[in-house]
Amino acid sequence: MPINKIQMKSINNRIALTFFVLLISSVVASAQEIIKDTVIAPVKKVQSTGKQKIDGVIATVGDYIILDSDIDKSLLEISTQGGSIKDITRCQMLGKLLEDKLYAHQAVQDSIIVTDSEVKGMLEERLNFLLEKIGSMEKVVQYYKKDSEEEFRTYFSDILKEGKLSSEMQKKIVDGVEITPEEVRNYFKTIPSSDLPFFGVELEVAQIVVVPKVSDADKQKVIDRLNSFKKEIEEGSSFSTKAVLYSQDPGSRSNGGFYKMNRKTPFVKEFKDVAFSLAEGEISAPFQTDFGYHIIYVEKIKGQEIELRHILLTPTVTEEALSEAKEKITLIKKRIEDKEITFAEAARTLSDEKETRANGGALINPKTQDTRFELTKMDPTFYSQVSNLKEGEVSAPILEQGDEGKKTYKLITVTNRIDEHAADYAKDYIKIKDLALTSKQITTIGKWFDEKIKETYIKIIGEYRDCDFTNNWLKK
Repeated sequence: MPINKIQMKSINNRIALTFFVLLISSVVASAQEIIKDTVIAPVKKVQSTGKQKIDGVIATVGDYIILDSDIDKSLLEISTQGGSIKDITRCQMLGKLLEDKLYAHQAVQDSIIVTDSEVKGMLEERLNFLLEKIGSMEKVVQYYKKDSEEEFRTYFSDILKEGKLSSEMQKKIVDGVEITPEEVRNYFKTIPSSDLPFFGVELEVAQIVVVPKVSDADKQKVIDRLNSFKKEIEEGSSFSTKAVLYSQDPGSRSNGGFYKMNRKTPFVKEFKDVAFSLAEGEISAPFQTDFGYHIIYVEKIKGQEIELRHILLTPTVTEEALSEAKEKITLIKKRIEDKEITFAEAARTLSDEKETRANGGALINPKTQDTRFELTKMDPTFYSQVSNLKEGEVSAPILEQGDEGKKTYKLITVTNRIDEHAADYAKDYIKIKDLALTSKQITTIGKWFDEKIKETYIKIIGEYRDCDFTNNWLKK
């Protein structure tokens, strides 16, 4: 039974469709953000009066306006990203745009701040992407039909800022939603036995990791390069640009190395210790974590929270070091298969991965925070590594390269296999809790729209007043 059907039984259709359009918000936030080399045919309008319309304002939400052409741009953007617009009407698309504007408007009312540095970082990321696709700033400006680079930057900064305000407002609404065990139990009781979700085959997996040794000379090369970056930045170069161009941290590279954090944010201890030792505007000396070597620049300190940028570089691993690591992990595999040591014991005493070592190498699913991985929802690479393993079997040594460029060898074993089954409250509590929380978040969002629409100036013009919106935009 699909999850959406279960949710629909506990919430009304209006809120469910609201949730649907929230799910596509990331791909339609700005029709101009993704550039394709091919020419896309114009989007055919779902509703048509038979007359050619002049583009103009069709709706106002607080201080924001929506043009008729914004609907076409949003539909076109869905198409360029491979989505289907066959079942999306212009009225539904307008409803989505109205939601985005209301989020952004209310974010301003709630004093949610999107800093110039954040917008600048996002702009540099998008601009680097556009330059790679189109070829030059002159062509980018021409593509967007702007008269100058300055006009383009202003235009695009406004789009990015509005999108960020919208997403931060959405996050604020759902972040405050919590659910108790009793609410989870009551939610589960409302699901008819015939409609219980069906979970596929799940595996519990453990691993042993061996990290190749890096020479002192290669470590020093990275430290020297980071010191060079620091000197250039202190002399006026952009930290954000260098992070985009050189950082090996996939989580922040595209955003100019930007992170917002407090002391409870789950960063490694070494990183947090350095970050909170810096004054505003200060750049750290290079320092080491398990991920490599970093420098940090603190942009702003707001009470217990800091906004920072960082650059991560990882030293080069030689072929000799790789060979030695493979030899070591091959020996570990032989000792396990010869019953000299168990997999869990080997992980606790011989693995280089601190996060899994204490638990005998057991992996935690980052999406669910439990030890189960559903076979059909695995990352394709991970699936190929574990899908053919029998319970208790140890894989051959696997050479893995992370997004940050770090190379390691690992062994994997399947410690438990859970066959496909209908949801069971005791066995699947975490999944059921997630479903119950999602349902409550949807209801909360629906109530938020009802409240904010009543108190916000909203005007819809012309034929779009005939739309059958899921939210009460016309305040009937």
